[in-house]
Amino acid sequence: MPVCSSRSALPDLRAVAPPSEGLLAAAPQTPPVKTFPCGDELDKRIGALALPAILNFLILPITQSVDLFWIGKLQNALAIAGQAAANQVFSTAAWVTSVIPTVTTPRVAKARASGDDAEVQAAVGEAIFIAVLTSAVVTIGIAMRSRDILTAAGSAAALPFSLPYLRFRLPGLVAEACATIGFASFRGVMDTVTPLKVSLMANVINVVLDPVLMFSQLGTLPGGRVIRGLGLGVAGAAFATTASQVFAALAYLKLLLSKKFVRWATLLRPPPKASLVRLAKAGGAVQVRALALNAAFFTITKTTQTLDATGTAAAAHAVTIQLWQLGGVILFALSTVASIVVPSEMARPADKGGGVVAARAAADRLLAWSLIAGGLLGVFQLLALPMLGIFTPLPEVRRAARMPSILGAVLQLINGLTFVGEGLMVGVGSFGQLAAGQVVATAALITMLTVGPAGNSLVGIWLTFFLFNGVRFVNAMLHHFWRGPLVPASA
Repeated sequence: MPVCSSRSALPDLRAVAPPSEGLLAAAPQTPPVKTFPCGDELDKRIGALALPAILNFLILPITQSVDLFWIGKLQNALAIAGQAAANQVFSTAAWVTSVIPTVTTPRVAKARASGDDAEVQAAVGEAIFIAVLTSAVVTIGIAMRSRDILTAAGSAAALPFSLPYLRFRLPGLVAEACATIGFASFRGVMDTVTPLKVSLMANVINVVLDPVLMFSQLGTLPGGRVIRGLGLGVAGAAFATTASQVFAALAYLKLLLSKKFVRWATLLRPPPKASLVRLAKAGGAVQVRALALNAAFFTITKTTQTLDATGTAAAAHAVTIQLWQLGGVILFALSTVASIVVPSEMARPADKGGGVVAARAAADRLLAWSLIAGGLLGVFQLLALPMLGIFTPLPEVRRAARMPSILGAVLQLINGLTFVGEGLMVGVGSFGQLAAGQVVATAALITMLTVGPAGNSLVGIWLTFFLFNGVRFVNAMLHHFWRGPLVPASA
């Protein structure tokens, strides 16, 4: 266990340039705080939130790994490439409602910390109403132009796999929007255990259904009787995922109602104009950020899909991303904890241990944890390189994925501070600066892929991730140490 220190061991970016006097004048003076983990009460609170969140986030990439495992059994690189293209379209569609849970979590956290149950119910009900309505419109729009959209995201060669996968995956968009709001609502009340239980049950459904729906023959019993499945191929994997999302949405809805986090009156009633204006103000910048983020990954997916006609590079990229996510979920979970803890600390009265000073202490500790976690995850990912063979039996795909996977491991060193730093920005409501940093990062990445030589190889594409996340890292660190609302007045 690292020893507590009374001085911050993180880089002091305030020495680079003088901070804004206006912001510092509004921030209270803070005494030196313990930065590195030392097993105190703050660490225990962070751990109580982080551990279930980590397990929850870990379930998704593990389940996706199972999907990739079974699709890999088809022994066709274009099948993996087609799934990757369809998943990118689905993810891009999901960004339309991604602003809602991002804004909902800190809103619920503040209302809960203040004891305002009516505001909690209003926040959750309005979020679900808008998310379901918006995602339904997006689903219809994509369904009408699926072939054209998939061609734009991937390649025509992979359409025999990407088209049926998207058709069976797309109905889950509304369910996922509802489930995501449920997840965000429970995070807002600092309950990360309930979402873990829901995710676990939903993904068990996905794992069990995958082989049953994908393959026509599952095995043979001792008596010679053949165990048969539905034989839907890649569409079966998509159907299994959709079924798990519908289960999760219904489970969250039942829990939210039973715990009185929402009422049917707030759930079915269109939000008032004041709430829509508030969401637009807070969510506009978040939407810009989500658009920029998805534009970046859409460009990356399209570039990898066009590197070769065999689908080898696209399949290798899908495998690399999968391995990277198995480690990165821990950092995403810490980012989520940051977006919960900071607004809760700021909402608590100072005489009860809350306020800006407590929020700053929690933010510093979370950044320290992210620095340690990022380094350890980079090492573990290097040790996990033999796992590439689990995701695909094709030797050419494994060879193409090895160097990008090494680059992804090194990238974890800055990912921790980047993700948690952005989580802190969400927690304090600095959505404008968060969006600006993401737009700059996306512009830099797209420029490197379309103008420079980086887009000519899979290794070059993964090298652009260093620029992409590097810009976000600088933006997050400048916010925390120089321009953010938690910067001490004595800085």
